[in-house]
Amino acid sequence: MYIPEFNRVDDPATINNFLTANPFAILVSTRDGVPFATHLPLLSKIHGDTLLLIGHVARANPHWTFMQEGRESLAIFHGPHAYVSPSLYEGRENVPTWNYAAVHIYGQATAFSDEARLAEVLEEMIETFEAAYMEQWIDLTPKYREGMLKHIVGFEMRATRVEAKFKLSQNRTPNEQSRVMQNLMGSETSAICETGKMMKSVSRCPKK
Repeated sequence: MYIPEFNRVDDPATINNFLTANPFAILVSTRDGVPFATHLPLLSKIHGDTLLLIGHVARANPHWTFMQEGRESLAIFHGPHAYVSPSLYEGRENVPTWNYAAVHIYGQATAFSDEARLAEVLEEMIETFEAAYMEQWIDLTPKYREGMLKHIVGFEMRATRVEAKFKLSQNRTPNEQSRVMQNLMGSETSAICETGKMMKSVSRCPKK
């Protein structure tokens, strides 16, 4: 991913917070040189100095078979984004652009079908995304739960490279940044408003 230095993010805590807040990713792997993508939620966690991504796909989805080939996969996480009008800049000779945040994670993914481990992954996802559902999940018949587990394949991906880009008007003047931020935060569209809030958060961080 092309990343100008003023848009690059290297802080592990900032990156992990972004992954936690935006867990729905695009996982891309290749087979015979052809990319194959799956849209899915992923759990992210730090294990020592390594970033791990954990998830599962339907067994009917051939994506998990590509993971067994030892090839590199790419997980793309996208945050809020918004169009930025040149009318918000101080000079007339400016062009439109788009503010956004994205994190690319590269690594080797390993698939697994062990039911005990799959159950642990599902329970961790339930606790993360809807803890209240745990009671219902536990109350389901063992036959039903086992049937669900047989229809999925889990995987773990160890990050070998992480690229984070927050393109949030960092190259504009403070006055222009403020104009853009206030304009976006005033939008009734949630994605646009959240982009403005993210700008505000980044603006409080000390610049290197």
